[in-house]
Amino acid sequence: MSDQLLPSWRPGATRDAVIAFLDAAEEVPVADRMACFDNDGTLWCERPTYVQFDFFVDALRTRAAADPSVKEQAEFAALLSGDQQAIGDIGLERIAMALTGLFVGLSPQDFTARTREFMARADHPTLGRPHRTCTYVPMLELIAELRRRDFSVTVVTGGGTEFVRAVTQDLYGVPPEAVVGTLIEYDYAPDPPRLSRSGRLVGAANEGTAKVSNIQTQLGRRPILAVGNSGGDREMLEWAATGDGPTLALLVNHDDAEREFSYVSTAQTFNEPEPITDVGARLGWTVISMARDWETIFD
Repeated sequence: MSDQLLPSWRPGATRDAVIAFLDAAEEVPVADRMACFDNDGTLWCERPTYVQFDFFVDALRTRAAADPSVKEQAEFAALLSGDQQAIGDIGLERIAMALTGLFVGLSPQDFTARTREFMARADHPTLGRPHRTCTYVPMLELIAELRRRDFSVTVVTGGGTEFVRAVTQDLYGVPPEAVVGTLIEYDYAPDPPRLSRSGRLVGAANEGTAKVSNIQTQLGRRPILAVGNSGGDREMLEWAATGDGPTLALLVNHDDAEREFSYVSTAQTFNEPEPITDVGARLGWTVISMARDWETIFD
């Protein structure tokens, strides 16, 4: 039976560790079977730019065509001109907040519709395939097997909560209420009651310790499986790995330049003292080599 599981995972120590965890988790009460997956670089491709970043830039180009004055804002001028030096000097966090401002005033429903419209037509800039097909087949197989074994599968991402919620049901079978991400505040207006997006964050970006705190406050349970790929996922993986009973911390190592990209993923909102791949090796996590462990990456 085990040789029929996870068909896109090559035989070896990594696949064995995952299957051993799945079998051991059968003894865990169903109420405690929760898995938390990062999204960017864990469930779908995050290079050369994040999918949400591409969505924002697409919206910026549309806005600039209708209102050329937006080009006068430093963050937008750098993006529209492709000035990598200026983008680096400004910083991704500041640029992301400026891009978020493009959607101030939209209702949740309108923002979701904009996201889905983009995802229905947008292509990856270098892989020659639609963005929506840049999900990792081995992870989809793992999610399906977890669900078959009565796990609650959640997505815990540094990306914007509403952007990710707009696509997770379709891509992963994960409902919106099982998505934990970086939150934007909504403004409420009466007569009739309505919500509109603001440009303000609720708390901090969902990376590092914020992921653990937000899992507890929004999901209310400690995961026994956590899957990530960057320093922004470190605390989530540590928290899952040190729980009671069978646990598993899975780290994706992007080491396949031929089929995807080769790099060590990093957090976006803080500096890391140690590469996450070194952390995973030192702490005994199960580190996935995309080059060695995955027979197939994309469908």
